[in-house]
Amino acid sequence: MSELVTGEAVALELRPAKLPSRALAVLIDLVVAWAVYLGVTIGIVASTASLDDAAAAAVAVASFVLILVGGPIAVETLSHGRSLGKLACGLRVVRDDGGPIRFRHALVRGAIGVVEILMTFGVVACVASLVSARGRRLGDVFAGTLVVRERVPAGRAAFVPPPPPWLMGRFSGLDLSGVPEGLWLAIRQCLTRMGQLDPQVGWAMAERLAGDLAERTGAPVPPGVPPAAYLAAVVHERQARDGRRAFGGSAGGGVAEPGAGPGAGFRPGPGYSHVPGHGPAYGGDGTAPLTSRSPAPGAVPPAGPRGGDEGAPPATGFVPPA
Repeated sequence: MSELVTGEAVALELRPAKLPSRALAVLIDLVVAWAVYLGVTIGIVASTASLDDAAAAAVAVASFVLILVGGPIAVETLSHGRSLGKLACGLRVVRDDGGPIRFRHALVRGAIGVVEILMTFGVVACVASLVSARGRRLGDVFAGTLVVRERVPAGRAAFVPPPPPWLMGRFSGLDLSGVPEGLWLAIRQCLTRMGQLDPQVGWAMAERLAGDLAERTGAPVPPGVPPAAYLAAVVHERQARDGRRAFGGSAGGGVAEPGAGPGAGFRPGPGYSHVPGHGPAYGGDGTAPLTSRSPAPGAVPPAGPRGGDEGAPPATGFVPPA
């Protein structure tokens, strides 16, 4: 999967097209283009039989350039990177930043394609695609484009477990701007597969990722917080910030206190209620619990109703600190 970054610093997860699918798309385009070219050539020859050899040659060259060179350029420009072959194979040509291509991109790709596809029978294009990390031919390199897959097999979305209620909003002051997208992906994969891993392996992996995340944010992991719970809480905080940026207002169960630093408490937002048996809920100072019923040291909070019971809070499986 390719990490393309837009002008708004948004990482796009696009899948570059592989050489076999691109070769099949080019083959379909060439078959259609040559069929049209032969049909037009036969019609031109029949209608220009009275012309001399120089005029007939000029007409033949003009038809070659207009159909085999100008045709693909016009089709890619009008369809925003989806020719007939690419449409059949589920591919599309996009810019390096993930946006739709324009005429200048299609012109550069088509002009260079005459040399690396038509004149060399695709040998240069195949070699360039094999050498490139994202499978780009020379036309894509000079035009600043990339051929990506549009039809991706749909898989079941992995479920990231929510953090314990006593960690909700606790990391509202963390600076997450220095965390790379690759680390977020590794954290999500670790959390979604935690139940499939050996407990010791899962703990070690979560501890290593928590250390990397703490190094990127500049704030250490709070003592007594399990690494998996810490990762889930930080991921929840990032999702809450994305929701606030997208929809405005408060997106999440709690609102950070003004000026609260890393590890500070939170003020419960509208609709927040403490779930008994799921760890202590903290007040605005981050220290005073809202309930006197605190779990015993080392006790595992009882799991709530499993998924499928409407309105039931999901069980987190995390152990609150002693």
